[in-house]
Amino acid sequence: MVKKKILIVDDEPDILEILAYNFEKEGYAIFVVDNGLEAIKIAKQELPDLIILDVMMPKMDGIETCRELREDEELKNTIIIFLTARGEEYSEIAGFNVGADDYITKPIRPRALVTRVKHLMKRNSKSSQLSNELVFNDLRLNIDKKKFFINDEEIKLPKKEFQLMKLLISSPEKAFDRKAIFDAVWGNDVIVGDRTLDVHIRKLRKKIGGKYIRTIKGVGYALI
Repeated sequence: MVKKKILIVDDEPDILEILAYNFEKEGYAIFVVDNGLEAIKIAKQELPDLIILDVMMPKMDGIETCRELREDEELKNTIIIFLTARGEEYSEIAGFNVGADDYITKPIRPRALVTRVKHLMKRNSKSSQLSNELVFNDLRLNIDKKKFFINDEEIKLPKKEFQLMKLLISSPEKAFDRKAIFDAVWGNDVIVGDRTLDVHIRKLRKKIGGKYIRTIKGVGYALI
């Protein structure tokens, strides 16, 4: 079996060592670096399945590193987690704005982080099981037939709500900012107000239940 690859980026040697040890015990192939520039180099060489990034690092911080990784066609869908001592809301928002899938504040027990990573990888795998279908827990969206299901029960969605759900379910737990949602659902050439998106989200929540779509303050929305 091919091992899943994880790249760990942190300027604290003790953290690199303990995280590498715990993930290697779980059968992952681990790569460790201590700065953003080296992270980009190794990521392009190894194409890891998941990257754990610190925010405050020498040479290039984690925010800029994540931004550059997302600009690479081969890395744009790689799972990226920020693991940082910085818990300020603006730092978390900045992380989601550049494309992070999760933001975890230190300290966290290594075993808890391993469990979190397994969960993210499992969900990422579920969302791409079939080329024609996007699946996430009890949600299923058939792209060709334009149908959406919860526990195999079809839920009728108008075109825009279907496109909105398609975007969210394409990357579960990823926070999509409002611009990304507008571009994907309404297109660059269509001018709509912020209230348009909020109304569609409200209608969608009413049909599928409020537990699935999370509002990321200052950013946008994510499927959880």
